[in-house]
Amino acid sequence: MLVLAGIVSLHITTIILLLVATIDNAWWFTDTVATDVWGRWELSSSVWHYTNLKGDFDKDYLQVVQSGAVLACIFSIVGLFVFVAQLFTLGKGHRFTFSGVLMLISSVCVMIAVSVYTDIFHKEDQGWYGHSFILAWISFALTFILGVIYIVLRKKSE
Repeated sequence: MLVLAGIVSLHITTIILLLVATIDNAWWFTDTVATDVWGRWELSSSVWHYTNLKGDFDKDYLQVVQSGAVLACIFSIVGLFVFVAQLFTLGKGHRFTFSGVLMLISSVCVMIAVSVYTDIFHKEDQGWYGHSFILAWISFALTFILGVIYIVLRKKSE
């Protein structure tokens, strides 16, 4: 029972990290600019102004990053519901394969999104990656670990 509570709490933590990484405006920073996958905030006259993303990149890359982040959130949330449903429907000794596959798909989606963002955006810019970017990489690791745990996990006979 304690293992089950730990897995569910880890899954919920992963979902929260994915949502924060996707929504928050902290993927790339400079002294006067904060950027995420949705927009750009520029500091002028001590006031932050929202603008569209600017750059020499192809818009298709931006859509890959956005869709990867959103799909990772969706697959992770659906994976939690499937895991809970499988708890009550699977017989003893069965594996949680479907929920594990959903988490591995979520892991691949977030990995693609963050990898494309790393490779395409801000190559020539002077600045630093923000906490949302770091949370996205941490979420990748956690979703992968959860996917493996779900595939290996079996319901124990009491």
